[in-house]
Amino acid sequence: MRIQADLSTLRQTKWHDYAVRFLFGGLITALAGFIAKKFGPGIGGLFLAFPAIFPASATLIEKHEKEKKKSLGLKGVARGRNAASIDAAGSAMGSIGLFVFALVVWQFMPRDRAWIVLGGATVLWLGVSVAVWQIRKAL
Repeated sequence: MRIQADLSTLRQTKWHDYAVRFLFGGLITALAGFIAKKFGPGIGGLFLAFPAIFPASATLIEKHEKEKKKSLGLKGVARGRNAASIDAAGSAMGSIGLFVFALVVWQFMPRDRAWIVLGGATVLWLGVSVAVWQIRKAL
């Protein structure tokens, strides 16, 4: 599978699809804030790590793939589910990089400059995520 950007899908996405993503992400972030206020930032951070965008994105990907197939006179249910599952696999691989990011920030932020730690953690996140993708591709 080749990684590529398909900008034509931006025209297919309706404004309310973006609104759903924004609303869902905002609600999860606000919930994490309330939890952090009540139970402390350690517990609140766990809820902030919830994949706020992914559930909305997965359902939209499935919907768009079904609509594409429907326009050709096909059902497209299997295609929609497959597309959403591929997106989930990519999210899982990216979460390994995100774990490395969090680990670096947790270990180095208390004693080092924030911009250095965040910059380094971001580079490591990207490197680990790409490496995981390449390993998966090689297998």
